[in-house]
Amino acid sequence: MSAGDAGPPRWAVPVTLALSVAGLGTSAYLTYTHYAEPAALACPDTGVVNCVKVTTSSESMVGPVPVAVLGIVFFAGMLLLSLPWMWRARNPWVSRARLAGVAVGMVSVLYLVGVELLSLHAICLWCTAVHVLTFALFVACLAAASEWSEVRSGR
Repeated sequence: MSAGDAGPPRWAVPVTLALSVAGLGTSAYLTYTHYAEPAALACPDTGVVNCVKVTTSSESMVGPVPVAVLGIVFFAGMLLLSLPWMWRARNPWVSRARLAGVAVGMVSVLYLVGVELLSLHAICLWCTAVHVLTFALFVACLAAASEWSEVRSGR
């Protein structure tokens, strides 16, 4: 196999799959509690750490859609783009879609953290878990793309 035929770094598939699955599960839990009973969240609801305040605020919705549902859509898309055959796809649009997806995810995280800290003055631990998973997925995708690019260029 030549450098031009090299696949993604060996760690990229399992790491991005694990992060996507964890994010999907966490977003699904937040969505379930949004519709079932927000107070059922396993998280404090007083003081600075207040999941109920964050998840029931007007900022937790984008129009009629809860942000947690958008998290499901994001992580489901990233899960699809993290499948082994998607990492090996020769079409450059797959890699571009993966990088664009994590970039949009990070912009969303930065906005949502800003809302939590500056507007709501409260933090949701479950939301923070989603933010950390998104950041880790962002770093993993960038690192894999960079490493793969160096291998393909023969550096």
